Amino acid sequence: MRTRLVTVLLALITAILVIPGPVAAADEQGGEALHGQILNPENRDQGVEGIGITVYDGEDEIGAAETDSDGMWEVELPEPGTYRVVVDQESVPSEYVVREGIIVDGETEVEVEADDRRPLIVALEGAGAAEGGDASESPSDDAADDSGGEAGGEDGSVAPTTGGGSSFGAQFLQLTVSGILFGLVIAISAIGLSLIFGTTKMINFAHGDMVTFGAMVALLFSTGAAGLGNSLLAIFAGIGIAVLIGGLLEARLPRTTLIVAQWVAIFGGIALATTLGVMGDSIDWQVPLWLAAAIAVVMGAVLGGTMERYIWRPLRHRNVALIQMFIVSIGLALILRHVILVIFGAGRNRYAGYQIQELVQLGPVAMAPRDLVIMGVAVAVLVAVACLLQFTRIGKAMRAVSDNRDLAESSGIDVDRVTLYVWGLGGGLAALGGVLYGLNQVVEYEMGFRLLLLMFAAVILGGLGTAYGAMVGGLAVGLVAMLSTLWFPSQLMQAWALALMILMLLVRPQGLLGRRERVG
Repeated sequence: MRTRLVTVLLALITAILVIPGPVAAADEQGGEALHGQILNPENRDQGVEGIGITVYDGEDEIGAAETDSDGMWEVELPEPGTYRVVVDQESVPSEYVVREGIIVDGETEVEVEADDRRPLIVALEGAGAAEGGDASESPSDDAADDSGGEAGGEDGSVAPTTGGGSSFGAQFLQLTVSGILFGLVIAISAIGLSLIFGTTKMINFAHGDMVTFGAMVALLFSTGAAGLGNSLLAIFAGIGIAVLIGGLLEARLPRTTLIVAQWVAIFGGIALATTLGVMGDSIDWQVPLWLAAAIAVVMGAVLGGTMERYIWRPLRHRNVALIQMFIVSIGLALILRHVILVIFGAGRNRYAGYQIQELVQLGPVAMAPRDLVIMGVAVAVLVAVACLLQFTRIGKAMRAVSDNRDLAESSGIDVDRVTLYVWGLGGGLAALGGVLYGLNQVVEYEMGFRLLLLMFAAVILGGLGTAYGAMVGGLAVGLVAMLSTLWFPSQLMQAWALALMILMLLVRPQGLLGRRERVG
């Protein structure tokens, strides 16, 4: 009976993962399209308005668009195929010219596949710089807008670019670096997922949406907080204080006092959020992306701690079965995803100022500066997490609870507090992973959901419950996904990563760094 129930649940979960919901389907019903953003070369935070873009199929005009105040444009297409895109150079302000490269003499051809809403870079430069510079866009092919990005298609992500005329060796090196970059982002996002499973034996299906939450919050505060941002900040401040009171003072305060103090903090945050919301745009502020990312990490940690303190801990104390908690996590993921959709919208956005950059040539490998920053930040954070787990008291406690929760509790470790710290750390790392992923790709409400299967693959490949396994597994999944595009279509890159996971389960079920355990 139990085997049948588990089989039915796994089938249900697979259906949820594979079949998009009604909102997602509505978002994708537009079919094929070409879109982009034309930025001011002197200030990448501003778009250039009024530039005309016309799309032709042969000599037949398919559609035309004009850039708005943010420089955005989009043309819907009737079907997949190869289209000619023409930029009306007379509509370009006189102080600028269209940069030659992707666009030649104001025209380019773009191949669009089924259900592909494909981005196209149209870059401007100063009229006096047209003859000199060897400026290059990120990336270097004609229909991508993220060097070393992921598979192109309906999700708005972009296929890895290697340069069609490059040798096999150069393409291999370029894709290896892109795979390391992608793998580091997966590893950052998956560490919390692995630690949470290690300490609670629960699979958190909401982890992908925590990734999305981090990316969206960083986008909000880096483009101007105003009413919405101020209200969110106030609510999370109140909830964060309540979580800290509940987590740190639970054994020191009477139960009634503890409950009252937490509710006062929560209602205080809600009252402040209401006041700030009424004030609207009168309190408007904006911070650089790095500071917005720090705010997102803190709010992600609060989100993770809130889930643990007010959802998962009460369920564990009521001896709710893991399968039931598993289903609750799926429902929580759907709730969080659609709340994000309602608050932030279904549009695809990018962090201003990081879209078109001069490529840095490192031998045969070319990378955008933002990708170098992503790799540097990811490596530094992974080393910091490893040091935390290896050398600090709380890190050793996390590893002890992950190895054997009952033995750790009998040894005097406060497992509830350690679990709260794990959820906070996992939420913060998921938010940081979302910022890094959004910096390399696009920010949209399903981005974390699309990354979730690859995070699962990384965790299973490296070994369930071990943070180091998630790091190794993330790098392996990223490399396999990217290098597979040397021989196979980029649409299959995630399939090969998941095939690697299946192969690992057949050969070494405990994963690369996991330990074999007796079952039954």
